[in-house]
Amino acid sequence: MPLLAEIVAWLDREAPTHLVEEWDNTGLLLGDRQRHVDRVLTCLTLTEDVAHEAVNRGAQLVVSHHPIFFKAIKKLTADDPQGRMVLRLAAAGVAVFSAHTRFDSARSGINQGLAERLGLVEIDSLQPASAPDSFKLVVMVPRTHVEVVRQAMWNAGAGVIGEYTDCSFLMPGVGSFRGTSSSNPAIGEPGEFQTVEEYRIDMVCPAPLVDQVIAAMKKAHPYEETAFDIVPRRAPQMDVGVGRTGLLPSIDGEGQTPVRLGDFLERVKERLGIPSVQYSGRLDQPVRRVGIACGSAGELLRLARQRRCDVFLTGEARFHTALEARESSIALVLAGHYATERPAMERLASTLSEAFPGLETWPSTSERDPLQIF
Repeated sequence: MPLLAEIVAWLDREAPTHLVEEWDNTGLLLGDRQRHVDRVLTCLTLTEDVAHEAVNRGAQLVVSHHPIFFKAIKKLTADDPQGRMVLRLAAAGVAVFSAHTRFDSARSGINQGLAERLGLVEIDSLQPASAPDSFKLVVMVPRTHVEVVRQAMWNAGAGVIGEYTDCSFLMPGVGSFRGTSSSNPAIGEPGEFQTVEEYRIDMVCPAPLVDQVIAAMKKAHPYEETAFDIVPRRAPQMDVGVGRTGLLPSIDGEGQTPVRLGDFLERVKERLGIPSVQYSGRLDQPVRRVGIACGSAGELLRLARQRRCDVFLTGEARFHTALEARESSIALVLAGHYATERPAMERLASTLSEAFPGLETWPSTSERDPLQIF
């Protein structure tokens, strides 16, 4: 049975913190990291109905896309619905985690899943994210302690490259030193010249974790004085960021018969399981490049135009955004906030159970789209 801290660390890797928008409030919002977890509920929005389901079915963690708190709160009482809900969750020992905008932009996040669900190919971000500051740590270690030092650095958070963990590079060599009379060398005696078979370990490390990785490395290292370097590095991240853009395969598969907007609308309804969509554009206009952004992202229409998209799909947008789309000859499709985001939370439940065998996970069965069609 994993600790809550282990699940939170996994979620932070799936939706890295550097992708969060400044105004957002994400991460572990309620709960004790040292508690064990064996039942997890996922949902789009944590409502009273969903909270009731979580408590009644014995969940110890709710992973909600939308945060329960967006802004700092001055009081938490049972005098209002949100207060009652949070107090009930706390009393039942139910933790709450929300990733929100960083999950929107993540490599395997909501927008990526939406693009794949709609059958797009050659998928890229509408607006690629800036890579987080990171460093390469280089340390010299005697052969006898390579594995213990390397493991300590991994455990502290170093050695993660994209979807791969425990990454490092080893190079053998020979180190030399002579300790002063006041030294206490792990090998040899003070004043004696020593040569030691050593390995150089190279490992990447996110900037926020540098201090704790160095501390873990020094604790595991046998030398009184540890020789190490910290090298700044930056790497582009083209597969994460705001929204997604991709191509619709042509009807004949050879690029000769493009998809019409009307055909695309039918695809959206079928793939998202919804009865209708709102749109702006001509049903017979050809569409090839699609821009998407889940939820409420009408402000990204201009970015989609800059990326030469033929159609832009989001959950909801303002009236004047639709006018702008019509006047600029880009089709606009509004598929609903709930419909563009809920499927990813269902998929997340399955992904969590794969990452933590034995963990029981499920998407909320009580959650409903608050907007209905009459």
